[in-house]
Amino acid sequence: MADLSALGTAVTETLPAGVLLEANIARGAELVIRIHRDSVRNVMTVLRTDPRFAFEQCMDLCGVDYPEREERFEVVWNLLSLTHNHRIRVVARTDAEHAVPSVTAIWATAGWFEREAWDMYGIAFEGLEDMRRILTDYGFKGHPLRKDFPLTGHVEVRYDSERREVVYEPVKLQQDFRNFDFLSPWEGLTTLPGDEKVHLNRIAPSETSLLDKPQVEGPAAEKQP
Repeated sequence: MADLSALGTAVTETLPAGVLLEANIARGAELVIRIHRDSVRNVMTVLRTDPRFAFEQCMDLCGVDYPEREERFEVVWNLLSLTHNHRIRVVARTDAEHAVPSVTAIWATAGWFEREAWDMYGIAFEGLEDMRRILTDYGFKGHPLRKDFPLTGHVEVRYDSERREVVYEPVKLQQDFRNFDFLSPWEGLTTLPGDEKVHLNRIAPSETSLLDKPQVEGPAAEKQP
């Protein structure tokens, strides 16, 4: 905790005024800073080259979607310093119209992560030379991880045996969506499949217990002791 506080103080004092929006220690174990979108490249350069920080590796870059916000996306960088054995998380906000500066010139491996964020969320990166999809199929329309993206997608792909090629067509649902109540079989079913005959042939129990002696009527009853 003391090391993270010292690291956060050093980062705060080193970055130019107005660049840093927020710095805190999340969950008591993670140093998180929030910065302006336009200052991403300058901040990352400082974190990479300053020997006090020496974040040599960009371990991960991902997007987060908050549709209710004006700037709905957050871009998150997770950096690691092998020299000092410490980590930092950098966060910047953006939207679908404004691009975020690419950090591929600082960490070459970030290109794969930026392509993934573009493919899944539609977050554009200024300076990214290879702006191609990396997870979805060729010709895919839309961005799957957006929370306003339809669950069925826009198109479906299949192999057409008559045309002998893979074709893209508008989604056709073979059945309506079903609502599941998530009950266990014992709660949601009163009759399990295959038990219908058992219920039909079930005989109501006798009101008299089989342990009771039968009552004999007529002359035979007088012979009993």
